[in-house]
Amino acid sequence: MRTAVIIVAAGDGVRMGAGTPKALIPLAGRPLVCWSLATFAAHPGISERIVVGPPGRLAEMSAAVATVDPDARVVPGGATRAQSVGAGLVALSDGIDRVLVHDAARPLVGPDLIDDVLAALNDAPGAVAAHRVADTLKRASVELTIEATVDRSALWAAETPQGFHLAALRAAYGQLSDAEIAAATDCASIVQAAGAMVVIVPSGAANLKVTTPADADIAALILMGRSR
Repeated sequence: MRTAVIIVAAGDGVRMGAGTPKALIPLAGRPLVCWSLATFAAHPGISERIVVGPPGRLAEMSAAVATVDPDARVVPGGATRAQSVGAGLVALSDGIDRVLVHDAARPLVGPDLIDDVLAALNDAPGAVAAHRVADTLKRASVELTIEATVDRSALWAAETPQGFHLAALRAAYGQLSDAEIAAATDCASIVQAAGAMVVIVPSGAANLKVTTPADADIAALILMGRSR
């Protein structure tokens, strides 16, 4: 069984304020995208790596990718995350059975979490790394008046990697409308909307998403600590 990974790296990173695509910002000595890509490239269960980059910065993305994985292929992304994943699906080679989708903004992903997501696909069409919600959640009005405290006991925060049988993910893309796909914030919601089961894989470890400069500082400290 052959598995590919699509690394979504097409975001502009406006909240980072760096003036460059987020996946290309320097993090602990290498572009952000290179950290997760190197982990997937070293994993024996991953046969193919596709990086979906910003259409106007493909040369820079390709140069960065080549420093850690010369065999990875870079393709242009779309206007939304879901469209970028769709571009990655089109680029996959024949003979791929399963696909992982991972955000370049999560540089701390480890081989154990990849193993766990792949193992979960033995029993389900889809599997999503996630962690339990720890904060107290409030539902508020548009005026920011608290209306209710939300029961968090069954709530999980979705992460990546998210893994799928390729046939299930492609079928979901074919079944839903363009508007439904564009509105989706992750692949799991697309597959669920198409009627397929997706299970949770507890991440159980740091899998920080780099969204702000403070996140980047924290991730850099963790990565430098690992290298020591």
